[in-house]
Amino acid sequence: MTVVGTDRIEMADTSAEQTLDMMFEWLEPTPEGFKVEIVEGVVYMSPQRDTHWDIALNVIEQLRAKYPRKRIKSDVRIDYPGHLNGFASDVTLVAEGAERNEKGRWRCQDVLFVAEVISRSTAANDDGSKLATYATAGVPVYLIVDPYTAEWHLHTMPKGKEYRSVLTLDFGDDVDLSATGLDLKELKTDEFPRD
Repeated sequence: MTVVGTDRIEMADTSAEQTLDMMFEWLEPTPEGFKVEIVEGVVYMSPQRDTHWDIALNVIEQLRAKYPRKRIKSDVRIDYPGHLNGFASDVTLVAEGAERNEKGRWRCQDVLFVAEVISRSTAANDDGSKLATYATAGVPVYLIVDPYTAEWHLHTMPKGKEYRSVLTLDFGDDVDLSATGLDLKELKTDEFPRD
């Protein structure tokens, strides 16, 4: 005869957020030069590359022309809807007046803009699971930058698990943000490095 105690039942009822917190705790400390994210319960540890950082910094510098530093985040964990999604996006812009939740993290409901720079090892996440998750969370503007193809992909008008508007152009073509509601009307891409 097998008896299941109350401790075991309580463990079975552990929420996804608590499990996500535990997973991140297990990964501490993160090795220097690596970024850690959990996408649909799978841990991804990516080494940071110069090209990746140069593009992210370029986007951050352009956002800084219109937004205060405290609203722009890079590689900061934000939990998103779905099964075990703790993303550390390359660039995140939060809304004015955004506040941290009871755990001290920014809320995905306050995210206005996300930019992800493609890495070969995690590219499927950026235009797959993350794309659907950002849309589900209602992130109004999602920009994917691909240094391997020298293209960028602007996703706007989230509805359900997809973005209704997608525009793909080349490095050198400005990202037109004028219809997105952001204060920054365009993002220059002519200085984005290629891999």
